[in-house]
Amino acid sequence: MNAAVHYRIAAHQPAAHIFDLLLTIAKPAPDGQQLRLPNWIPGSYMIRDFSRHLGPISVRDGSGQPVALARTGKSAWQCAPAAGPLTVAYEVYAWDLSVRGAHLDQTHGFFNGTSVFLEAVGQQDLPHELSIDCPAGASGWRVATSLARAEGTPALGFGRYRAASYDELIDHPVEMGDFSHTTFLACGVPHEIVITGRHRCDLDRLARDLEKVCSAQIRFFGEPAPFDRYVFLVTAVGAGYGGLEHRASTALLCSRDDLPLATEPEAPGERYRTFLGLCSHEYFHSWNVKRIKPAVFLPYDLTTETLTPLLWAFEGFTSYYDDLFLVRAGVITPQAYLELLSQQVTRHLRTPGRLRQSVAESSLEAWTKYYKQDENSPNAIVSYYVKGALVGLCLDLLLRARSGDRVSLDTLMRRLWTEFGQAGRGVGEDEIPRLATELCGDPLTDFWTNALQGTGELPLAELLVSRGLEWLLRPAEGAADAGGKAGSGEGRPRAWLGAKTGGGEGGASLVHVFSGGPASQAGLSAGDVVIAVNGLRVTGAGLDKLLGSQAPGDRLEIHAFRRDELMQFTVILTAAPADTCVLALPADAGLREQVQRWLLGGARTTA
Repeated sequence: MNAAVHYRIAAHQPAAHIFDLLLTIAKPAPDGQQLRLPNWIPGSYMIRDFSRHLGPISVRDGSGQPVALARTGKSAWQCAPAAGPLTVAYEVYAWDLSVRGAHLDQTHGFFNGTSVFLEAVGQQDLPHELSIDCPAGASGWRVATSLARAEGTPALGFGRYRAASYDELIDHPVEMGDFSHTTFLACGVPHEIVITGRHRCDLDRLARDLEKVCSAQIRFFGEPAPFDRYVFLVTAVGAGYGGLEHRASTALLCSRDDLPLATEPEAPGERYRTFLGLCSHEYFHSWNVKRIKPAVFLPYDLTTETLTPLLWAFEGFTSYYDDLFLVRAGVITPQAYLELLSQQVTRHLRTPGRLRQSVAESSLEAWTKYYKQDENSPNAIVSYYVKGALVGLCLDLLLRARSGDRVSLDTLMRRLWTEFGQAGRGVGEDEIPRLATELCGDPLTDFWTNALQGTGELPLAELLVSRGLEWLLRPAEGAADAGGKAGSGEGRPRAWLGAKTGGGEGGASLVHVFSGGPASQAGLSAGDVVIAVNGLRVTGAGLDKLLGSQAPGDRLEIHAFRRDELMQFTVILTAAPADTCVLALPADAGLREQVQRWLLGGARTTA
């Protein structure tokens, strides 16, 4: 063992979902070594309490004698003074099939370091080493990670891996198993795609498309890339979606139907387009949040919540650029991008909570509200992902309008990269408005006050129309209205219940009841199960069909169960709100050119 801190992880009990770990500390603290495990993982702003998955912990000194261990907190331990090297043996239960934790069975193993590696307090800045053992009888298993291999460890092989510090060690997730694998180069940097799970993905197509996206992002910030190689770790399941960024890799969860088949058309279908957007999002994080960071993240304190009002910029701006880089890379068309942007605007307009919570509050309250959503969340919160992306859109168009396209959000992001990311400085709460003022000469005071601290509507229509786009808001599509097509606005207005419904036991369950809507005013609540309307039994699908035949002003007598109690409500339907956004390219050639300058990005500018 050459490193000051060494870990050995072995999947000795895959069927029981247990990793066995051995931590060796060459020179433990003379007054007794402290140990702790992170309570959260960067990029996922919720206390996870990973220590709940740890099994019994035992400690021995350099002579093999037991060392007393006392628990000093839910995720912290204190060893008695002992001569080194100190060895700590423990187990981790790994049955979290997500991008945040650890998962192990007979088919594969995956882990983030935050969920498996006890930290040797006081030694976190010393070199760390990891040995990964191959499970007995695991035929064909390999290892994929962006961790640096130690000498003698083959590519994709079990063996030893190195990290300069604990922080680096826990920022490289590991996948092991019989996975699919391919590679590509983006701006000369090796990239790997690893897919675990049953799938029929056209790896060549996926590599071609991701090469375009990755190359476009590297060139956007400027070569060279901030990593020597990059790994996409994909777990394909029946139904799933998620991603988590790391400094030189990303862990992704997707439905196997989101991956491209050999028959995928040249223009990506909706599901594949969504997956490419997820990959683009996590890759953009390699700059925005992994290296351009809020000041409070330097360094991370993984023992407790770390609050920042800036998630609207770090997650929101990333959400703005993820789909934008699909069109800039030539993977989707401008009109396809506008469809994705329309969907984002629609999601925002269908969230009543946007009128109650500011995006800065949403950022601060991510730990308690965004990551712990309940049936009332649509009425109470706004997404810093979605609204943050739309704030980025508005800022981009404002900067372009004020400067005649001389500067834009692109310019601002590059300034953030050079002044903060490359310099290793944290971004303060007022730095982004300050940079925007420097770039366009206008403090944009009213915009910032409303966009960040307020709950008024963003100037989306004004800015998009002034850019040349065609903008339309219409009611959501649904069952056909009498005398007109579904959602077309022709004929009578579509009736609206003001609730999101789902299948329920013996009826239609109300998943969300929106504030101020007809269902809310009638006294219905989320969780109620509607069993009859106007004396006739209904199911989930039946309720939607019935609403499609109604008109605003119609009166419904509804019977519903709340828990095990039957209740009756009188609902008066209203017209469906015009909250579905439709964006289209202008017919005029001059206006189209103006839109293209924005979508495709102009020549790189400096300021």
